[in-house]
Amino acid sequence: MSKRLDPRNWASWKPFGIGERKPNNYLELWKAFRSVKGRRRYAWRILTQGTCDGCALGTRGMRDWTMDEIHLCNIRLRLLKLNTMPPLDPAPLADVSALAAMRSAELRDLGRLPYPMLRRKGEPGFTRVSWDEALDLAASHLHAGARAGAYLTSRGVPNENYFAAQKAVRALGTNSIDNAARICHSPSTVALKQTIGAAATTCSYTDWIGSDLIVFIGSNPSNNQPVAMKYLYHAKKAGTRVVMVNSYREPGMQRYWVPSNAESAVFGTKITDDFFGVNVGGDIGFLNGVLKHLVENDWLDKAFIDAHTAGFEDARRAVAAQSWESLEALSGATREQMYELAKLLGEAKSAVLVWSMGITQHSYGEENVRSIVNLALARGFVGRDHCGLMPIRGHSGVQGGAEMGAYATGLPGGLPITPENAGRFTERWGFEVPATPGLTVTDMIDAAHAGELDVLISSGGNFLEVLPDPAYCREALARLPLRVHIDIVLSSQMLAEAQGDVLLLPAQTRYEMAGGVTETSTERRVIFSPEVEGPRAGEAWPEWKIFTELAARARPELADKIRYPGGTPQIRREIEDAVPFYAGIAALAAFGDNVQYGGRHLCPGGRFPTADGLGRFSSVALPELERPDGSFMVATRRGKQFNSMVHERRDGFNGATREAVLISPYDADRLGLPDGAEIELRGAAGRFTGRVLRAPLTPGNLQIHWPEGNVLLDAARRSPDARIPDYNAVVTLRRTAP
Repeated sequence: MSKRLDPRNWASWKPFGIGERKPNNYLELWKAFRSVKGRRRYAWRILTQGTCDGCALGTRGMRDWTMDEIHLCNIRLRLLKLNTMPPLDPAPLADVSALAAMRSAELRDLGRLPYPMLRRKGEPGFTRVSWDEALDLAASHLHAGARAGAYLTSRGVPNENYFAAQKAVRALGTNSIDNAARICHSPSTVALKQTIGAAATTCSYTDWIGSDLIVFIGSNPSNNQPVAMKYLYHAKKAGTRVVMVNSYREPGMQRYWVPSNAESAVFGTKITDDFFGVNVGGDIGFLNGVLKHLVENDWLDKAFIDAHTAGFEDARRAVAAQSWESLEALSGATREQMYELAKLLGEAKSAVLVWSMGITQHSYGEENVRSIVNLALARGFVGRDHCGLMPIRGHSGVQGGAEMGAYATGLPGGLPITPENAGRFTERWGFEVPATPGLTVTDMIDAAHAGELDVLISSGGNFLEVLPDPAYCREALARLPLRVHIDIVLSSQMLAEAQGDVLLLPAQTRYEMAGGVTETSTERRVIFSPEVEGPRAGEAWPEWKIFTELAARARPELADKIRYPGGTPQIRREIEDAVPFYAGIAALAAFGDNVQYGGRHLCPGGRFPTADGLGRFSSVALPELERPDGSFMVATRRGKQFNSMVHERRDGFNGATREAVLISPYDADRLGLPDGAEIELRGAAGRFTGRVLRAPLTPGNLQIHWPEGNVLLDAARRSPDARIPDYNAVVTLRRTAP
């Protein structure tokens, strides 16, 4: 890596970007320091001895395996308070009516959940109960034939919790267990498994540095994976060209000041070299147009296609039949712009294609991913240095969640739920594993709303802020005979109206778990995180123990097959036995221990883990998007937040407050809307009132913040295979006040 200064990549000659709009990373350090007052030594040990529980780039302490430099991002700093705060005062929970008006951030700030609490049907609030009382109550509802579902969020949840939880739920007789991967990258899992045989990134972060080209599609790492910006800084110094395909020209992807690198901290770094604006939902039109140009200009790796792929002719015929007019209308981009990206790909000897939820969170998310895979296969950008397909993960627990089998449609190792695969685990575990898929997270809410679910166990997460149509979710939660909420802090869904009993069970963070735990990063690196010495929150239990004890008490005849008296080391041994590609996890026992399954590259040399060893092109049809005249496509975006945890009302990158409606200057001028004007967006599912903020968007498109904008989202719109909700909507706009 070059250490010489390179003014060609500088974002500004102003020292530290003084006067420029950008996040103040050094102020974040000060805020983090203040937030952990009284527990700063513990916070420092977490930063230096633990594996990061923020995004899924996966640092050990403040270092990683890609470069010999310090890593410290705003997301991790903001999580320190949650990981170190003292227990809350339980008195206000005696009557939750006083808490109902509090924002989620205010509820979190009350402190850690210290011990089990129960709110019985008809009572105004919660009272303290023992673990035995809480578990016995839950077990009484989980009798044979009970209709139950469990959901685990991704907030720092380690592999051991996921694995033990899915096994416990299956011991209860159901496959209805799901996790946050469902609403993040489930379309990537489905499409990658079908096309290349592996549901994970095919390359490593080191492949960014020195690649000819990195293409970000519907992805904004400056907000969601800040540590990645240091990799891009080094990639730029190595001569890598960075391209972005998105409806919004993200300011943080234009220029970024990496706080832990002297050159970038002082002068900033120009990140994106080429930007291609597309409509929300128009990615297939654009990407198919790029493939059409690759074919027409003979910019193909024919040797790779002939030797290592199948289905190319069908894909070629499909895009040949799609007119340029239809591709332009869907994408919002011109034929010439599609040519520009095709030429960049055609001339590049190496490239990494990176995407995120701008691609996956559509009702046709699987097809979006297939269209990206087509480009990589057409150019042979898989299985070699500086090349790859990367569905970048935003949370440290997502990659491992599905691979551990905490998935309604998959068993450990990502195996589909079939009678044959269920039989293998029935034999391995000594109890019958159901042979048909369970309810996904959105299916569980539907079942609860219809009165067809008896128990819902939610480990972390907040359905009222994560899923579309919060009112519908609130009604569903109210109709459950028993809700079990496992978490480290309070959330608004715990306080939702209840027609049955509600249990709150306090969980430990990853840093508190005896025996240590592991996480799996975006680059498939399984990393050990040891227990960190420090204060503990009351009677909190590790989630693996909560789930296994619930199942053991509900089915005492299986207790010895479900419990783990040897703790997390025993769970890791069982993971290694159940998931062959996690070989080596059982030996991880000290800080920094890790194993990258599959090595630096999956599909090395073009050998794909499919039945015939070939990667598969897909014939991707254009989706039928109907947008009546005068309407807009609106997408939900992330601001100064981590998942649904909002940290600040204003985004430092673009100045947008939480009520902002981002709109192109062209549309704002056309409609006579000045910045700050109050407007109402109206869609099929609801209404949203916000204020105009001009932003560099493709005309005809809007963006609003998530979760505030979830009121506009139709809960019924989901992709056919992955069952991911569509986090976009067609809306009309009207001005309500000056």
